Formats: sequence, structure tokens, C-alpha cells
Amino acid sequence: MTTLTDSGLDADERVIVETAAGFAAKKLAPFALEWDESHHFPVAELREAAELGMGAIYCSEDVGGSGLRRLDGVRIFEQLAYADPAVAAFLSIHNMCTWMVDQYGTDEQRSTWVPKLASMETVASYCLTEPGAGSDAAALATRAVKSGDEYVITGVKQFISGAGSSDLYVLMARTGDNGPRGISTFLIEKGTPGLSFGAQERKMGWHAQPTAQVILDEVRVPAANLLGGQEGIGFGIAMNGLNGGRLNIAASSLGGAQAAFDKAASYVASRKAFGNALIDESTIRFTLADMATSLQASRLMLWQAAAALDADAPDKVEQCAMAKRFVTDSCFTVADQALQLHGGYGYLNEYGLEKIVRDLRVHRILEGTNEIMRVVVGRSIAARYRES
Repeated sequence: MTTLTDSGLDADERVIVETAAGFAAKKLAPFALEWDESHHFPVAELREAAELGMGAIYCSEDVGGSGLRRLDGVRIFEQLAYADPAVAAFLSIHNMCTWMVDQYGTDEQRSTWVPKLASMETVASYCLTEPGAGSDAAALATRAVKSGDEYVITGVKQFISGAGSSDLYVLMARTGDNGPRGISTFLIEKGTPGLSFGAQERKMGWHAQPTAQVILDEVRVPAANLLGGQEGIGFGIAMNGLNGGRLNIAASSLGGAQAAFDKAASYVASRKAFGNALIDESTIRFTLADMATSLQASRLMLWQAAAALDADAPDKVEQCAMAKRFVTDSCFTVADQALQLHGGYGYLNEYGLEKIVRDLRVHRILEGTNEIMRVVVGRSIAARYRES
């Protein structure tokens, strides 16, 4: 994929994009359909990506991170998702977890965990959602009770990407009263007694990454595994992590939709009907024009939101929510239109369109549903105009 290399990037930015694109084309794209069919989780390939600096993209260099910007990150995830949105999306979740440890961890936590997360020797999962607390994350019920120099944690987490395969679970649990201020974040290693996993979920898409419940039955965790060494800051950690997570998932939608668009444009250019190439029909060209416009608008909005997050802009939360909502909605529509342009062939597995549509559909749900993104943006608008 070369879409971004002609978009005014400087030399360093072009190297970052081309490195990600080259890796994706060689290590992901040839196997995407096979992994989807076999439900294979490509950990070895993820670790190869980590060797190129993609395991801790925007984490500090002093603990093994790549020290790049969020803007670099969304460009990387677009390239990876061009080859396989499901794999790119899991890597985005791992990066979110790694950043949370780097940003909020104590010096000991950072030096212990971030190098292993950066290399993906340790693979991480993000554990916030519960069976009874999805969009209302502040209502989570998993509880952690202090017992000497340990915490005893009991509860269930739902829809956890990597559950059962990941090595480290960045998990939010209640240490205090109801509401967001009673939530803390813990680092829990696979193999800890009392930690188990539900059956693998049978999903519409994202077949190349496992998804299951994380079950905690009086799991004892050293107090040293309380992220940041402080109770009550877990909800803020989770939400700040999601700002970047929303951008990365949007980027994964963009990459998948760009791949679908390119497939569709090539198909209608070569396919003939009624004596002419389909691309010569004005209605087909209008559809392609709308799709291309949606992709470009999505890319620009995503880049602007990433730059706002890099700059710690006052409206960064609003911009990330806007980008997540707009890009995932728009790019799902583009992928669906690309399938439609293929006619019956788009519905066949071998053309790769139906996989992209299946993979992109969940992006409108996770990292905060798009309905919740509207709540976030609407709340910001209301606050701004009340003040004025």
C-alpha cells in the first residue's frame, strides 16, 4: 500500500510508513484469509512486528519503546490493517496496554514490564468490560480487597481480546466505593492461581485473534502490581488509554476500507458488462468518488485527532471521540460498498471483501460504542455553549 507516501510526508515519516507497509505486505497479507478460516492467532508474526518497533510505538525509549508520536501510530496501524484488520486491531490493543504501563507505572513497573511488552515477549490484554458493565464502565463490579501485601481479586471480564493467550492482563477492579473514583488498575500474569478463561467466543469477524471471558476467583496479586502504586486512579488510566485506543481502531478501519476500495476499483476497471468496463458507467464512478472522499476525510480527521492527542490539546477527548465515530462508521460503509461493487463475487471468501466487512463491523462497538462517542461529543458541546 502506498497511499500515504504521496501525502506530503517528510523523509522520516515516509520510512515509518513504508516499513509498516512492507512488513504487512510480506508477513500479514498472504496469510490473512488462511488465519481467518483457521482462527489462528499469529503471535510469531506479532513478535516480528515488535522487532521493527511496533510493540510499543508511542512509549518511552528509556524502557525499550519506539518513542514515536500518536500520529505515527495511526499511520502504522492503517498500513497493517490494509493487510489484516483483525491482526492490526489486536496489536493496537497491546500498544494501548503497554502505553498505560509506561505512562502510569512506577519506575519498577516500567523497567520490569515495558521492555518485555515492547518486544512482545509478553503479550498484553486490556480488561475493562464486564458482563453487566459495558458502556457504563464506571459500574464495574470486579472487586479487589487488600489483604496484607496482596490484593484478592474476584470478578469476570467480558469480550477480552487475547484472553487465554496473552501473558499479562491490565485489569480494572473496584478497590473503593461505587463510581469511577473507586476503581484501580492491576497487572495480572497468566498462570496466577484463580485466574481462568471462558470458552472462546464464536464471532462474526476478528477470527485471527481470540476473545473470551477472563475469570478471577480470589486471585491473589502482589500489591506491587497495583499500577502506579495508588488506588482510585484506575478509571482515569482506563479512559486515557482509550483515547489512543479509539484512534488506533479508527486507523484499523481506515486501512481495511482502503484495501476494500482498491480491490473494488481494480475489479470494476477490469469487469465488463453490456460491452463496456464497469468503471466507464457514471453511477460506478460516482460511487467510487464518494468512497474516495470518505477515505480522505477519515484520514484527515484521524490525523488531526492524533496530533491533538500528541499536543495534549484541551479538546483531545472530543477529537478522539469524533474521529472514532466518524472513521469507523464511514469506513464500514466504504467496505460494504466495495463488496456491493463486486456483485456476487464480493460475497465469496476468496475475494477478501466479506472478511474486511466482518472485521470492520466490530470497530463501531469496541473502545466505546459509536453511540457513546456521540454522548462524549455532545457533552463537550453542551459544556462549551453553557459557558458561552
